[in-house]
Amino acid sequence: MSAALNQEKVHDVLGIGFGPSNLALAIALEEHNRTAGNDPIEGMFFERQASFGWHRGMLIEGTTMQVSYLKDLVTMRNPASDFSFLSYLHAKDRLADFINHKTLFPTRVEYHDYLEWAAGRLDGVVRYDSEVVEVQPVDEHFEVVVRHGGQLAVHRARNIVMAVGLEASLPEGAELGERVWHNLDLMHRVPELTDEPKRCVVIGAGQSAAEVTDYLHRTFSDAEVCAVFGRYGYSPADDSPFANRIFDPQAVDDFYASSPEVRAKLMDYHRNTNYSVVDLELIEELYARAYQEKVRGAERLRILNASRLVDVDTRPNGAKVTVEFQPTGERSLLDADLLVYATGCRPRDPYALLAGLARHCEWDEQGSLQVERDYRVRTTGELPGAVYLQGGTEHTHGITSSLLSNGAVRAGEIRDSLVARRETPTHDYALSRN
Repeated sequence: MSAALNQEKVHDVLGIGFGPSNLALAIALEEHNRTAGNDPIEGMFFERQASFGWHRGMLIEGTTMQVSYLKDLVTMRNPASDFSFLSYLHAKDRLADFINHKTLFPTRVEYHDYLEWAAGRLDGVVRYDSEVVEVQPVDEHFEVVVRHGGQLAVHRARNIVMAVGLEASLPEGAELGERVWHNLDLMHRVPELTDEPKRCVVIGAGQSAAEVTDYLHRTFSDAEVCAVFGRYGYSPADDSPFANRIFDPQAVDDFYASSPEVRAKLMDYHRNTNYSVVDLELIEELYARAYQEKVRGAERLRILNASRLVDVDTRPNGAKVTVEFQPTGERSLLDADLLVYATGCRPRDPYALLAGLARHCEWDEQGSLQVERDYRVRTTGELPGAVYLQGGTEHTHGITSSLLSNGAVRAGEIRDSLVARRETPTHDYALSRN
């Protein structure tokens, strides 16, 4: 299928993906352009989903954010922004009600509504149901091939910002099926069930795994729910004040300036702020529920701790799951009507889209892209513009690479870099980058 060249002007920046990261960038550009006079930064964003959506499959009623509403799309960068969560509450006539709620952590459903509200105000700069399939440097700009409605079109841009989001991470050899899901699909798939499961198995030890276990146990009141993980118990997330400094904007500077050895230590020290950990309140709720069931002599919630998944025999109506208790090696066979892998997410691979640019990019000894402090991919200087990454930069920028915590500041830094590169000749800017 050939691609038709779109005749509209060359964009200053073209964004691939329109989740929270590039939404924050679109807002930063919008706010810049309000005072830019006749010299705005003209941007366009392409999103493969048919409408705005952020992890809709995990919008479980009652679950709350693990990040303060003050770390919304804008506040850490511009507290006076009319795109803030507080501005959203005011627009929805719920500001006083939220204040009376006395919380820093809105429900996930409400926060998603905030994101939709912000995205709706920027409809003019995003095209949904549009998948970017290729990026190539051509003369003085990039040509970006976009598939929309079965047709291919080529758009031109001086700079690219890639925010391709996260994808399901599965154990090696795992296969999804009619009754075998990843947790990202949970709320999409549950309504499709034609009968209630009698036994559910959840694999994983993190926040999502605990939330899925809690949801299935509450939703299917006759089902046995088996939580399988390698630890002796769910580990609580460290959200103490000093540890939370790892999410501060300054921590990105510190991490970037560190040696590879120090970076590795920092990641190891603070993995328990974000990875394979659970809010203490939810841990205590699940424990209390399991204890009360033991008191009553009717145990539906089974915690199969210190255990590992050995084998899965997928069937149309579920799966036969073999679980090994690691201290003794004893194995159990669970006949499950539903198996959910809550085994985390990983950054989507941007390299497929970068294929035409790979020879211009610089890589480190581990085969990872080298990235400048302003999130630009380090290149040989032969490209017509810059390629920025939002996500996939943990190895250079630390734990906040793909998290909401630093999204507002990161978007502002990318915007400022775009402005600086336009005002400074590219070759001079490249010479001064180090």
